[in-house]
Amino acid sequence: VNGKGEAYAIPDIASFSFSVTELAKTVAEAQQKLDKKIEASLAAVKEAGIEDKDIKTISYNVYPKYEWEQTYCVQVVGVVCPPGKNVLNGYEVSQTIEVKVREIEKAADLVTKVGSADVSNIGSLEFTVDNREEFVAKAREEAINKAKDQAKVLAKQLGVSLGKIMYYSDNTNMPYPYYAEGKGGDMSVMSAAPMRAQLPEGESKITADISITYELK
Repeated sequence: VNGKGEAYAIPDIASFSFSVTELAKTVAEAQQKLDKKIEASLAAVKEAGIEDKDIKTISYNVYPKYEWEQTYCVQVVGVVCPPGKNVLNGYEVSQTIEVKVREIEKAADLVTKVGSADVSNIGSLEFTVDNREEFVAKAREEAINKAKDQAKVLAKQLGVSLGKIMYYSDNTNMPYPYYAEGKGGDMSVMSAAPMRAQLPEGESKITADISITYELK
């Protein structure tokens, strides 16, 4: 038998990520330009009271940037024109930082401030619950009770008795996050205008999907 249960929680934690990307002739120059923007954005984050433990770099990449250079020549009988080639044009350095906001009412202003710090992208803003296990247990209990009730009904209809539980499977999932910008994914970087981001928090839905196998008597 299978059983499904649900629980809804008001989010109490917000998290988002932002990225900075810079291109320059050398890696050192690109890193220097990137560091200035990262420092400005982190200053805004720390001014909001975000602790170091809730700020982490989730990616840091350096890529060489090439451009295709086509070789032009005059066609002459018996002469083969040389092919084009990739020419190194510089280096791209990018860094992505994830921020966890424990005082959820600060999330909207913080996203706006970080967006004003000339970052390249702000994305993956989501609201979740800190005490998730409490809601998981509630959803699981509902799922188990439904499965047990179903087992009793089927046993009666089949004219058999339920024995011990032989197997139990739990496919309880993570909460469905409700994203800013109408549940969308990434947000484009915001302008420097002093406009407060509107971030409806919604609810987080936690579902439990369990399966129980009984011995029959």
